[in-house]
Amino acid sequence: MSLPEEIVEAVRVEVRPGHHLAVRRRGAGGVPLLLVHGFPCTSRIWAHNLVPLASAGFDVVAPDLRGYGQSDFAPDGFYDLNAFGTDLLGLFDRFDWESAVVAGHDLGASVAIDLANRHPERVDRLVILDDSTPALDEAFAAAGIPAGNASSAVYDYVRRQGLAADELVAELSTPEQRRRYVAEFYGHRLWCPPDAFDEDDLAFLTEPYGDAARLRASFADYEVVMGTRPLSAPELLDRPVRQRALVVVGEDQVTKNHHVEERCAIGFPEAVGPFWVKGAGHFLPWERAELVNRAVSSFCGDLLGR
Repeated sequence: MSLPEEIVEAVRVEVRPGHHLAVRRRGAGGVPLLLVHGFPCTSRIWAHNLVPLASAGFDVVAPDLRGYGQSDFAPDGFYDLNAFGTDLLGLFDRFDWESAVVAGHDLGASVAIDLANRHPERVDRLVILDDSTPALDEAFAAAGIPAGNASSAVYDYVRRQGLAADELVAELSTPEQRRRYVAEFYGHRLWCPPDAFDEDDLAFLTEPYGDAARLRASFADYEVVMGTRPLSAPELLDRPVRQRALVVVGEDQVTKNHHVEERCAIGFPEAVGPFWVKGAGHFLPWERAELVNRAVSSFCGDLLGR
């Protein structure tokens, strides 16, 4: 997909004294909609969504999470779901949002789930753009859903980034090497079809990761996953989400979990979906931007009509 005609530039917003997030925003005054990225992305992954969703009637905000893109690094050293969510609530307060629709992709989906459970009064409904669900291992087991992921290869990079982050960053000693490392996630057959991103796409999406400190910060969440980095608060992924949720999953990836429909039924009792998108992989906001924009607008049609 070619780059959009208009790239919404990021501006820095103070979310607490001395701590800023870089934010891309369009449609102030519309229905609040927060777009939360994951790894190996930044707010740039939403480049094809900001303007169309603003035109549909949303006040669309896509931040760089702390440590990512152009946002400040963590002032307290924490890169966990509660820390990310605390920053995002600071945006809510700055924009006078009582609540918002929260859309999440990859790590951003986990941030959205945690935020919905930790602060249910601030989250109107969720949009999950991959196969992320709450981590309800006991409930899944009771329903006969086996543990584990569809591909053990997925865990190779998780282990490396979570257990040997400093060594990995040291190996990637130049901006070109760091960007090429990140670009491989977009081009890898596990994540999406091999032709989903062209060279211009990759140049745009990987540019922030040329900086070694940015790449290192992005590994912090994997240290949380592997238990090598402390948490600011327990993660609230251990309960079903009670808000309405739209779940859309790209079918052409082998990184997705087994039994997605069954997991969603338990984790999102009020879910619409999951809906499968054939010929698309992990990066739906970019690979199928128009479909995502229509789906979010339709799902929130009652809010837009007020």
